Amino acid sequence: MKLTQNVQVQIPKYILILINNLFEIQKKIESGDDNLNIGRNMTKIIEALEEQGLTFENPLGQKFNQTRADLEATITGEGTENLIVVDVLKPIIRMGNTNNSVVVQKGIVIVETFKE
Repeated sequence: MKLTQNVQVQIPKYILILINNLFEIQKKIESGDDNLNIGRNMTKIIEALEEQGLTFENPLGQKFNQTRADLEATITGEGTENLIVVDVLKPIIRMGNTNNSVVVQKGIVIVETFKE
C-alpha cells in the first residue's frame, strides 16, 4: 500500500527535466523495437535515480477520481464517471521508498470514461 504525503519538496529543475525525458524515451521504447539497445541504458539511469530515492510512475490505465492528489487531469469525452487514464503527458515523480513517498511532481494525464 502506498502512502502519499502532500508535502512540497524542492528538486533541482534539471532532475525533473531528466526524469521527464527519460519517461518519454521509455514510452518510445515500449512502442517499438529497441534497435539501438537504449533499454539497457534506460535501466542504468533509472537504477541510479532509484538509488537516490527518486522514482517515476506511469499511471496509464489506472482509475482516476477527483480525490487523487498525485494527478492533474484533463477529461476528454462526454462522461465524468468511471474515469481511466488514457494518456500520460508527464509521469508521477516520487521521492522516498515504496511504502512512504512524497510526490515531487504530479502526473499530467488525460482521462476519459472507461468503455467496457
